[in-house]
Amino acid sequence: MDAVSYPESKVVSFIEEHFIPLRVNSDRKPHAEKFNIKWTPTLIILSPEAREHHRTVGFFGPDELIPLLLLGLGKYHFENDMFDMALGCMKQVVEEYGQSSSAPEAIFLTGVCNYKQSHDPKPLKAAYEKLSTAFPDNEWTKRAYPYRLL
Repeated sequence: MDAVSYPESKVVSFIEEHFIPLRVNSDRKPHAEKFNIKWTPTLIILSPEAREHHRTVGFFGPDELIPLLLLGLGKYHFENDMFDMALGCMKQVVEEYGQSSSAPEAIFLTGVCNYKQSHDPKPLKAAYEKLSTAFPDNEWTKRAYPYRLL
């Protein structure tokens, strides 16, 4: 990704605005062992306390990397019960990167976040319906399948 994604100014700006990047070689101890890094590139989004919130392995071009990082940021907010911030990230993924590989999970988590805030199951069903229309064969559609009954 050094040659394609990281030099892109929009990627640099996004990372500088939202993260403290740290590069660890896959054979570098103790970090590679501690975070179970076996292959490069492995991207891990950690909390300030070093709790893992999102992980991916493999190359991503700039148009996939930004939504992937945004999804990871949203998952950090979600897992810390900051649902409004999580929803903001998910909304941005869906609206600005709706055809990215991160969009289906963002749609799924939008339904979950809205449910967690309201305890109303309607957002879960709405997420399934949106997924089944836009991404009928995606794993996140399959995970949301039970919500069709709500």
